[in-house]
Amino acid sequence: MPLDDIAYRILDVLRENGRVSIAALAEKVGISRANAYTRVESLVHDGVITGFSARVDPAKAGLSIGALVFVTVMPQAWASFRERIMEMPDVEWCAITTGEHDAMLLIRAVDVSGVHEFSTGVIAQLPEVRTVVSVVVLDEVIRRSYLLPSDLPERSVEVPLGMTRWTPASPGRDTLPPR
Repeated sequence: MPLDDIAYRILDVLRENGRVSIAALAEKVGISRANAYTRVESLVHDGVITGFSARVDPAKAGLSIGALVFVTVMPQAWASFRERIMEMPDVEWCAITTGEHDAMLLIRAVDVSGVHEFSTGVIAQLPEVRTVVSVVVLDEVIRRSYLLPSDLPERSVEVPLGMTRWTPASPGRDTLPPR
């Protein structure tokens, strides 16, 4: 089912404080406690809310270096690449991408040598991997837990054709099993 305005208001409140009580959530959204409880449960059941967790500052937790690792995968090796990446505790985030590289990983390390060891000693050694490029993150300017449609401004700017370069997917990427 599509989300209504109340569901978006609930998500907006939870984005700021996932530990808010149901009573406080109901008051902020302008609905009854019973309705707030039922709606949150429904959002969880429908998979809109996928979990609740603490936001941790990686540097204060001891992981002061972040790096983006761009990976080009060998054709026909996608399934095993995905399985291997999902098992790696070093990877905070992974996305399959268009463009020059096939995947982008966000990793965390104690120091720069940890980034080097992971990039060249772990990722580059995978038989599924053709190339690896690592970029150390100097400053994380913004990190939102998630965006809502209401966050996006309306734009009436005409974008000229040719400003975005799309690279077609490698053979076999379209046959990946669903997550």
